[in-house]
Amino acid sequence: MKNRPLRVQELIRSELGQLILRELRFTAKLVSIHSVSVTPDLRHAHIYMSVIGTPAEQQEALTKLQDNRSMLQSGLAKRVILKYTPQLAFHLTNSIERGVRVVELLDDLHIPPAEDERPEYEVR
Repeated sequence: MKNRPLRVQELIRSELGQLILRELRFTAKLVSIHSVSVTPDLRHAHIYMSVIGTPAEQQEALTKLQDNRSMLQSGLAKRVILKYTPQLAFHLTNSIERGVRVVELLDDLHIPPAEDERPEYEVR
């Protein structure tokens, strides 16, 4: 039974993502569910969201999600059959922005390929 919370988390992430995509519109460039964490009794779910946009757009997205929490929760209850529908709590995370920054830093390093990655012959 240790896998059940993990399965519920993934199911909530998937279904809630589809519900948000279908029902809500945001001014931010990208609003994405990064991860879901449920309590052991499955009564509360913490939804970690990544929002690409200005700080005002990030706050607007979080506010819109919190304002529509009951609609999202009831939609989730129709799609996911559990004894108790988890109460949703939304949180912002900046994981996408950190990932983009890491890729930019790696691109700036200009590391030459390793010896084993170089071609065995040279075209002249």
